[in-house]
Amino acid sequence: MILDAELVVRIVVGTVLGAVIGYERDIHGRPAGLRTHAVVALASATFMVVSTHLVYFQHYGPTDLANVDGSRIAASVVSGIGFLAGGAILRNGINVQGLTTAAGLWLVAAIGLCAGAGMYVESVAATVIGVGALTYLRRFEDKDDRLRRRLALTLAESAIAADALIEKLKAHDIPATLEGWSKDTTGSMRQLTLSVRLSRKQGEQELVSVLEIEPGITRMQLDPAA
Repeated sequence: MILDAELVVRIVVGTVLGAVIGYERDIHGRPAGLRTHAVVALASATFMVVSTHLVYFQHYGPTDLANVDGSRIAASVVSGIGFLAGGAILRNGINVQGLTTAAGLWLVAAIGLCAGAGMYVESVAATVIGVGALTYLRRFEDKDDRLRRRLALTLAESAIAADALIEKLKAHDIPATLEGWSKDTTGSMRQLTLSVRLSRKQGEQELVSVLEIEPGITRMQLDPAA
């Protein structure tokens, strides 16, 4: 039977490796940071230790009949972590944030299970690969940090066409896509719903400056920022 000290080492290794992933998330200001990832890995490693060594601590006699399936505990961690990871995903209007952080929580749960099983080399390798993916693959992603906002416009019959308006916004470096449109019963008014990407500093002012000089736009409504 493995000594208690070895089991504690497994738990500590899992916690430290989870904290490494959490530190990367924390320095980028993500909702789940150092402590959250460390505790998730700690819990996962502990669950794995319980899963693999539960039967040895029950003091069963040689003649006792016991049927213990410790793998169920580890399997429950994989499904249960989804509830915690889901809490890291934030949605505001059409913006979704936290998917990478949620995936990171799922990763540290796997790292904790790996360390709890005594697979130190594998758990360290998973940590190194995870940190590398979070750090270096970032440069290949879209660096445009503009906010996606929903814009609702009410246009008179004589106003600019939807496709022409979208092209005009793009010409002013405001990417826009049409989400929907409708007309009133008389056909004199149109309702347009656009998805626009605005810069974090002067995006709203730039949008207003383009739309306020456009004849035929009677009303504008912009969803609040995240």
